[in-house]
Amino acid sequence: MFGVAAVVLVAGLLVYAYKSIKPPPPKICGSPNGPPVESPRIKLTDGRHLSYRERGVSKEKANFKIILVHGFDSSKDIYLPLTQEVMEELGVYILTFDRAGYGESDPNPKRTVKSEAFDIQELADQLDLGPKFYVIGISIGTYSIWGCLKYIPHRHVIDSFLRSLLLFYNFHIKLEMMLAGVTLVVPVINFWWPSFPPKLSEEVFRKQLNRDKVKLTIAHHFPSLVYWWMTQKWFPYSSIMQRHPILFNKRDLETIQQMPQVPDPNEHKVRQQGVYESLHRDMMVHFGKWEFDPMELKNPFPNNEASVFLWEGHNDKLVPFELQRYVAKKLPWIRYHEVADGGHLLIHERAACEAIFRQLLLGEEPCI
Repeated sequence: MFGVAAVVLVAGLLVYAYKSIKPPPPKICGSPNGPPVESPRIKLTDGRHLSYRERGVSKEKANFKIILVHGFDSSKDIYLPLTQEVMEELGVYILTFDRAGYGESDPNPKRTVKSEAFDIQELADQLDLGPKFYVIGISIGTYSIWGCLKYIPHRHVIDSFLRSLLLFYNFHIKLEMMLAGVTLVVPVINFWWPSFPPKLSEEVFRKQLNRDKVKLTIAHHFPSLVYWWMTQKWFPYSSIMQRHPILFNKRDLETIQQMPQVPDPNEHKVRQQGVYESLHRDMMVHFGKWEFDPMELKNPFPNNEASVFLWEGHNDKLVPFELQRYVAKKLPWIRYHEVADGGHLLIHERAACEAIFRQLLLGEEPCI
């Protein structure tokens, strides 16, 4: 009798463990049981769809065209405190999109730093952004931007009409196109990038909350357990997901109070296809093992064809400035700007947001 009970208990534990670590299938937008598709989308070459949103002036009238990449637990509807007047003054067209698995963009079970970069490239191609466009990445969304610097600083595309004409006659030709400029805003650090001195990365890592040390370690070394860790109820699992007060400094809290108090009507869409393919896979990709070390990148614009900027808040509670400074030191071709009392929400501050755009587009030196 005891042996049978033990077998049943072990079997029950195995079933529980299996269900705990296996994420449910995503609810694909547009599928029979999935959320509806309510935004414009493009279809990628691998069959997935990317949902996007356009702001500012029209593409046809724009002086500058920007693809802006949202961060963790966000979407194409990210709050930008740029007034329509400022966007018209700059003559800027801003394209935001739901990254894979977020909002109304299809999940990508094979998501990597490289695939995210090529999603951006294909989005630019299909929406005909022209021979040059800028990219801005925010927080964890900057792994897409590092991918752009690695894989697509100089690209090859053709005008859509010319492309169709050439394909009709079975010709294959490509014309050169390149990034016009790049900005990384409070880019999240991967503690396991090889170029970091072990002593420095370990010292900074020790300062993280215990829940985040466990989360990051699992995401890097045991990604198959991320879903379990992020959904279990026994231990604190993530400061950002659990809204820990350590997240924001004084300036961040002031920014939150100044942001519109009207709820975003599309906020519920961010995770609607499932937290695993949106939030969890974000962590697995960013804190996992990369195909390259960003600090070993060569200057993609050796002839000053474009500039790369990096903004960091000295009091950012999520991204350690010590490691950010090291990245900037290793990559002197990046123009590093550290805001003395800045936090993680720089892009949501009106003055900082406008300064970020003006520096990227006009080369104006920030004074915040």
